Amino acid sequence: MKKKRPVLQDVADRIGITKMTVSRYLRNPEQVSVALREKIAVALDELGYIPNRAPDMLSNATSRAIGVLLPSLTNQVFADVLRGIETVTDEAGYQTLVAHFGYNAQKEELQLRSLLGWNIDGVILTERNHTPGTLRMLEVAGIPVIEVMDSVSPCLDMAVGFDNVEAARQMTHAILKKGHRHTVYLGARLDERTLQKQQGYEKAMREAGLEPHSVMMEEASSFSAGAMLLREAQQRYPDTDSLFCTNDDLAVGAMFECQRQGLKVPEQMAIAGFHGHDIAQVVTPRLATVLTPREHMGREAAAMLLARIGGDRSMTAALDVGFEIAEGDSI
Repeated sequence: MKKKRPVLQDVADRIGITKMTVSRYLRNPEQVSVALREKIAVALDELGYIPNRAPDMLSNATSRAIGVLLPSLTNQVFADVLRGIETVTDEAGYQTLVAHFGYNAQKEELQLRSLLGWNIDGVILTERNHTPGTLRMLEVAGIPVIEVMDSVSPCLDMAVGFDNVEAARQMTHAILKKGHRHTVYLGARLDERTLQKQQGYEKAMREAGLEPHSVMMEEASSFSAGAMLLREAQQRYPDTDSLFCTNDDLAVGAMFECQRQGLKVPEQMAIAGFHGHDIAQVVTPRLATVLTPREHMGREAAAMLLARIGGDRSMTAALDVGFEIAEGDSI
């Protein structure tokens, strides 16, 4: 059973003052005498008082809180973006209210409705495909919106990210430049960015006069999924001599599977990933990957959002934070 939380009256009774004085202290300690400040602080501490922010957030013109909608909590990409966001919001005294929607546009709509109920001052989104309901709510709310992870697709308001298609195209060309000819693309989730990378891969293959082949699955990516997709690629396309994976998880999983099969990387199977996670540096051989500045992206997104909340309208609509191709030793 949920315990009854101490209320302002409990704090006031403990010290023998009015509820109004405690409330004044919580809003602005300077308005209360130094001696009383000390007593109230001790009482709050002893009672374990938790301020109820909801009425404040709902009645004030600004809540000093922003919403962040993430498609995945297990994907390190979004953990890094969130870390970047919070370095800026913490510094500015803003709270981040985080909701998770599992790459599901309907669930994104439900979570957004819930966040908007807290009177948030702005919102950071991580996808570009939204339901009509989501778009309507954002229009009615009239708050600044920023979409991250992509700098090219049309955005609702502002965007921070990089060109996923071009990054995949360049990585595929890096693989082909090493002399590999039968590169297969491995994808998971089938979210918009996985499909953009597939587009970039296919573009590079066609530019080289080669036939593109993809092996995809709808489930979330993981190391074991990388192993499974590699086996499927070998079955479907026996000539496969190289892989470009939508992320580092699949790439590392495929690399482990090559070791199990006794295939030499990159001599018999070249492998490249995407995002440049820490694991890419410590596997042997070092994984070729696209380095994406995720924390930087989060920081820029939060800074742009807070500036817009503060009334600055000079920001660029889309900021491209770029990417780097790291060839590692696996291609």
